[in-house]
Amino acid sequence: MVPKKWARRAVTRNAIKRQIYNVSERFVHRLPVAAHVVRLRSAFDRQHFISATSQPLKLAVRQELEQLFERAARPEVST
Repeated sequence: MVPKKWARRAVTRNAIKRQIYNVSERFVHRLPVAAHVVRLRSAFDRQHFISATSQPLKLAVRQELEQLFERAARPEVST
């Protein structure tokens, strides 16, 4: 689910969801079997990302998702 707060246009929200699905496929074997909630940390403003299919938007979303999934896949260290 990508709320309107983060991306006002439906086409942008759908593009973000596709990115989530694509990046999550790469991490499927590194994550525990469970339902996962992806919460993005920043909004994707129309003024900055004019097109929902622009390379800058895709790159920004992919970078944030890869950081989030990498952190989720990292094993916790007990002290």
